[in-house]
Amino acid sequence: MAIIKVKQLAFGRLRAPDLDVMEEFLVHFGMRRAERTNNALYMRGTDPAHHIHVTEKGEPAFVGFAYLAESEDDLQRLAAVPGASSVEDIDEPGGGKRVHLREPNGYRVEVVHGIAALPPIDVPRDLVNSGAEPLRRAGEAMRLDRTPSPVKRIGHGVLATPKVMETARWFQEHLGFLCSDNVYAGAEDNVIGSFNRCDRGKEFTDHHVLFCIQHERAGLNHLSFEIPDIDAVFMDHEYLAGLKQYEHLWGVGRHLLGSQVFDYWCDPWGHAHERWADTDRMNCDNPPNLIAAEIGLSSQWGEGAPEKFINHVSP
Repeated sequence: MAIIKVKQLAFGRLRAPDLDVMEEFLVHFGMRRAERTNNALYMRGTDPAHHIHVTEKGEPAFVGFAYLAESEDDLQRLAAVPGASSVEDIDEPGGGKRVHLREPNGYRVEVVHGIAALPPIDVPRDLVNSGAEPLRRAGEAMRLDRTPSPVKRIGHGVLATPKVMETARWFQEHLGFLCSDNVYAGAEDNVIGSFNRCDRGKEFTDHHVLFCIQHERAGLNHLSFEIPDIDAVFMDHEYLAGLKQYEHLWGVGRHLLGSQVFDYWCDPWGHAHERWADTDRMNCDNPPNLIAAEIGLSSQWGEGAPEKFINHVSP
């Protein structure tokens, strides 16, 4: 029985030595500034969440993930776990309360509640005349907005770890995650990857909010963000490539597990950020699957994962 069941990923927390440079990257990536202090940058998407990305000023590092609790009562339950903090006020823009813990690799896990919301930002998009609905845009021409297309929300985080199953179980037991797919190499008991989603009962949620992938070193593989549609993935790939400022890591393609149409870019300190559109959604009626790595980690189209992505770890 899980201690609590979180609602979703709230934000990722990184460190970087130059907040101006990080803000420039994230604006190119499609985010907007929510607030900035002398010591940290808070960036938002178009959904009401106050922020979905935090960068503290300091040496480049991955600090951890934050998840949204259902209630303050859930924070109290977590605070009773050995090693957890007490329920504390968040002394950062947006306010709220939180409890923080350490997952098995030593990274910080914040569970938050009551952070202020911001007004959502409207993002008009052209309808698509396709398939069974050939007249959705009847009489109107397709005229896409200029890039960068705005990021909508944060979707998931991927953690590289030498202890995949221990890490996945920790999140399942503490935060109520459900396994969507485990990926094995060779023998079926050699699990090298675990895709996990939030348990919202009958409510459908993203295929995964956390993916743990086997690596000799622990660290962040990537943070992942939803954008408006598949056009935005392709257009912004060209936009970011044209800037000639950032390393392209992988894409464009469509994953098999999760089905997202994806594109990966690194910030100036090598932290990988994914932009995606379209994803599988599941609920409590979907059982976990066990899938061979050569199938599960493949793309439905687009190039296979390059070595520089597979071995990408930001400690």
